[in-house]
Amino acid sequence: MAGRIKIIRDTVVYKGWSTLRQYIISYTRRDGSKEKQTREIYDSGDGAAVLMYDPSNRKIILIRQFRLAALLNGHPTGFIIECPAGMLDQMHPEATIIKEIKEETGYEVTQVEKIYEAFATPGAHKEKIHFYTTAYDPSMLVASGGGDISEQEDIEVLEYNYDDIPGLLDDGSIMDAKTIILLLWAWKKLL
Repeated sequence: MAGRIKIIRDTVVYKGWSTLRQYIISYTRRDGSKEKQTREIYDSGDGAAVLMYDPSNRKIILIRQFRLAALLNGHPTGFIIECPAGMLDQMHPEATIIKEIKEETGYEVTQVEKIYEAFATPGAHKEKIHFYTTAYDPSMLVASGGGDISEQEDIEVLEYNYDDIPGLLDDGSIMDAKTIILLLWAWKKLL
């Protein structure tokens, strides 16, 4: 595979919304010695995320939705503030995020700018996130947003001023890593 790593066995442990595979690999250490390692890796596919910003009115759009994993890991309600995002589901990242923007926020944009790619949690998940930004203005609002009911989404659209960005980051309001990454971009580029 990648020089020092050879996959010995790849077993599907579970397949549902995501797939859990167990890998047994032969790993060659830097000193040349070899060892077998066992790792479980989740694969729910890659994703795309976007920071929407209105340069004329100096606003950004975020969303709030329920996340069971957050609730199970100590968040008091499970409703967290995030940027619009979605899984690629065999689509190109740019097409995915344009679709997600409309579904989740009701805004119809035609162009997005890719700024980063990053692995979400590479110790246990295969997911790579494609990060985008896009400008919007009130004339682009064509629907109510709120998500896709067939995907069991129930999304609240939130609008913040540029000046709110440092506070959102500093006060712990944002607990979603992809959103923190995009807000740090905004802090650097928009403020």
